Amino acid sequence: MPGILAAGFFRAIQVALLPIGAAGYVATVPRLLNYSRRAGVSATMFASLYTRYMQHRLGTRPDEPAARLMAVMPNVSQEGFRLETAPTLVGHLLTGFVPRIYRYPYQGQAPMRHQATARTSYYDAALQRHLAGIDQLVILGAGFDTRAFRLSPEDRVRCFEIDLPRTQAHKLAMLEKAGLPIRLSTYVSADFETEDWMEKLAASGFDPGKPALFLWEGVTMYLDRDSVGATLSRIAGTAAGSVVAFDYFSGETIASRSPYMRYARAAARFVGEPLTFGIDNTPPARKSAADFVGSFGLELEEHRNFGRETRRRSAPAGFVTAVVAPAVDDGPQGNSQPNLSEYRDEGKP
Repeated sequence: MPGILAAGFFRAIQVALLPIGAAGYVATVPRLLNYSRRAGVSATMFASLYTRYMQHRLGTRPDEPAARLMAVMPNVSQEGFRLETAPTLVGHLLTGFVPRIYRYPYQGQAPMRHQATARTSYYDAALQRHLAGIDQLVILGAGFDTRAFRLSPEDRVRCFEIDLPRTQAHKLAMLEKAGLPIRLSTYVSADFETEDWMEKLAASGFDPGKPALFLWEGVTMYLDRDSVGATLSRIAGTAAGSVVAFDYFSGETIASRSPYMRYARAAARFVGEPLTFGIDNTPPARKSAADFVGSFGLELEEHRNFGRETRRRSAPAGFVTAVVAPAVDDGPQGNSQPNLSEYRDEGKP
């Protein structure tokens, strides 16, 4: 079916099935939030699992482990979930059309409403770009991340996952329930706000003297400023060539009084994961991000905006990769300065 025609039929099917999708949403979300509040298990980690599940079903990002995990989640009403996803999946089945939110990368800048799916593509690209130069992959606040399943033995990369004890125990239980292996990663339980996660990571076999990639997806906005800064400082103290990738909200977004953000803040508070931290994203956001990571001893490699930026209006959110630069001799006094000449700058303002 031609693209424009397929898109038209797809939207018509979505509109026709909207009442079914809305009923599924009402049946699914309260159960998810109540379970998380009662069990002390992160609810926000579900957002990434949901979008990856949808990308898998729509064929834009294969992720069989995510699909198998979704099928066994006790905090998800499977009947409600089928109803909630029906408008999109039925529309796709009948027309072959994939909505733009699930087919990133596409030409142009990702809007804020596509942040959850676009950031997954950014993280995947960062991992592939740096895979040959690292020995260790550390997933901070891992939730239901399934990237360990995407690594091959030839990659020769050891994977570590760090998360809160209850959330991590829940993931391990769900992996076993789904019949998925649990030995692909080394699991480290830690609280970024109250514990020395780097010390616990090193005790579990991490070598700070070897290059590592730290993926920190969908986490910074739920921490306090001191914890974010302390984490970046600890990463800056690891081996030269190490990389950290993280996404963030702007301070304006965190404080926004828009209906969407009011709802997001209320839902996050309800499950004990309030939205608390945002970066000063004064335009140009790329420079603000560079100054921010630079204050912790890191050098900006890549920056992407989510949403539109103007001279007077900051982007609502962003994605960053920053590197631990190798030191170079700066004259007879032996002063050392970071040298980033070997790194490619692929950031887009």
